[in-house]
Amino acid sequence: MKLFDPHIHMTSRTTDDYEAMARAGVVAVVEPAFWLGQPRTHVGSFEDYFLSLTGWERFRASQFGIRHFSTMALNPKEANNPKIARGVLDLLPRYLEKDGVVAVGEIGYDDMTEVEDAIFREQIELARDFDLPVLVHTPHRDKKRGTERTIEVVREMGFPEHRVLIDHNNEETLPLVLETGCFAGHSIYPNTKMDETRMAALVKKYGPERIIVNSAADWGVADALKVPKTVEAMRQAGIAEDVIETIVWRNPIAFFGQSGRLDMGEDSELLKIDQRDLFEGNSVLRGQSPVVDS
Repeated sequence: MKLFDPHIHMTSRTTDDYEAMARAGVVAVVEPAFWLGQPRTHVGSFEDYFLSLTGWERFRASQFGIRHFSTMALNPKEANNPKIARGVLDLLPRYLEKDGVVAVGEIGYDDMTEVEDAIFREQIELARDFDLPVLVHTPHRDKKRGTERTIEVVREMGFPEHRVLIDHNNEETLPLVLETGCFAGHSIYPNTKMDETRMAALVKKYGPERIIVNSAADWGVADALKVPKTVEAMRQAGIAEDVIETIVWRNPIAFFGQSGRLDMGEDSELLKIDQRDLFEGNSVLRGQSPVVDS
């Protein structure tokens, strides 16, 4: 079964992760723009980061047979920084036009401030202008209220619900999202958020419609193999293969395919690897023999 991890921050992961993901069946990822673990102090830091998502990181993924897509945004945590927020918002349009950018995101809430609310709305308008879906981050604290507020804003702005992926759901928020037309994302984590067993239970209860799972792996304690591990948990729970495939393949393709930029190749063929290739003179290799698919 081919797998799609629709939310993983590969910039913070190693080539070992790419190799392990490819062995486990992951053939495509979406990397949402997010924060770096400490506040950025210059708009130029965002520009270089956005360039890396659409350039080097796409290339690095391809060297392990994985198709890499990204989403662009000013993330909710840094939306509260007035020294950079306006400059980043002014910068975004040039990157929302680029190949492989399949949504505006992550946007939404962190501390649920008035500033976050205003910038959330402004970025929804950007998504409308560029005909892109949106990926929404729900807050770690008071998640239910954040989810309810997200739905209110989407509806107030008249943005099509089927073009919204509300992420980081749990048992409390999933029913709220399923009552809308939005897609419902779930981040599977080692110790927090959602785990594989709980996710399998939710699928048994609600079925696969508009449900998506991801690893959201970043620079913290996380696991880049949580999508394949969730597949195994669903199998052990007796969930049918067709249902599993819908959740880890068809649903993310259906959602991000609304961008018109999700190029999965003809019939979603596997990406051929040629590690002799270079990106601006650079290789992923350090003296190793290149892997070349015949």
